[in-house]
Amino acid sequence: MKKILLSSFCLSLILTAGIYGNGQNEGMLDIGLAMPETHVERWQNDGASLVEEATAKGYKAEVAFGDADQSKQNQQIQDFITKGAKLLVIGSVNEGVGSVVSDAAREGIEVIAYDRLIVNSADYDYYITFDNFKVGQFQGKGIVEGLKLDSATQTKYITLFAGSPTDNNANFFFDGAMSVLKPYIESGVLKVVGPAPMSSMDKSNFTKIATENWRADVAKARMENLLNNDAKDVVLDAVLAPNDTLARAIIEACMTDAKYDSTEKLPVVTGQDGEVASVKYIRDGKQYMTVFKDTRQLAKAAILLADAIIKDQTPNIPGARMDTTSYNTGKKVVKSFLLEPIMVTKDNYKKVFIDSGYYSADELQ
Repeated sequence: MKKILLSSFCLSLILTAGIYGNGQNEGMLDIGLAMPETHVERWQNDGASLVEEATAKGYKAEVAFGDADQSKQNQQIQDFITKGAKLLVIGSVNEGVGSVVSDAAREGIEVIAYDRLIVNSADYDYYITFDNFKVGQFQGKGIVEGLKLDSATQTKYITLFAGSPTDNNANFFFDGAMSVLKPYIESGVLKVVGPAPMSSMDKSNFTKIATENWRADVAKARMENLLNNDAKDVVLDAVLAPNDTLARAIIEACMTDAKYDSTEKLPVVTGQDGEVASVKYIRDGKQYMTVFKDTRQLAKAAILLADAIIKDQTPNIPGARMDTTSYNTGKKVVKSFLLEPIMVTKDNYKKVFIDSGYYSADELQ
């Protein structure tokens, strides 16, 4: 089974130094890989996958994790520049990364924005991610299917959560979901409990449902507050949760409330990332769905793109769609390569995760 797993040694390095690579802590560096943090499982796997893919192509690569601290990440990127990196792959913490992206540009170092658009910058040309609007559409579709909204005869109640306000992807996820859910809300078959932005452009309300730094404790506390206040006198049928980490925190909060004290009573809860704990929740009926973004493929695609850029070749990324119009940093439109996500429910989780070798059957015990 080909699957990237962090060794205890690598994990120790992440927790202590926030950095690991293929042994080149001194001397020249080809590719610097800056990931935002480690408390969301997928970023650990992304970092390991990127190092593996870069090393397999003969590059000296090093990854650093920013611990959701942009100042720390900026220093890590400066270290990459000092080590002579030819190219940087950056999954940014927030737009404060722009200053070191400018530094890289002045040094003639190419930058690929990885899974998070670096906004308010004109100093890079490439962005690689999944189709994040479609991720949100899948989450909306999960709620429609889970609640059988097309045949519903009674009003269903939903509450809305969004990702970090500093992560541009949170806007795409939410807007994709609302493109599916808005008609049901407008018809009255779906009623929003709590703040009810219809798009991420409604900043005053979107801020109220956003979750700082994608933190599970923030989402859990907000859900507990909702259950004790806005949702006190209703039974929630669904929760739009933007990723698996937050989904599980929301479900944990629900399970402390007598109205949702069994699996059968839990609301339909969405997710994203295919984290092993959430796949188990889906199998057990606690979480309705997730959206799987195979970060092994994203890492492979990112290094293929990096390789083409370093060699001054035209990028050819199998399985990715190039978009030259949609992703505007606020300063320029960047060339974007979009991979396809997969919607996962109890019906297909074995095929998506076990049959593909992403998880072993033992990991899902």
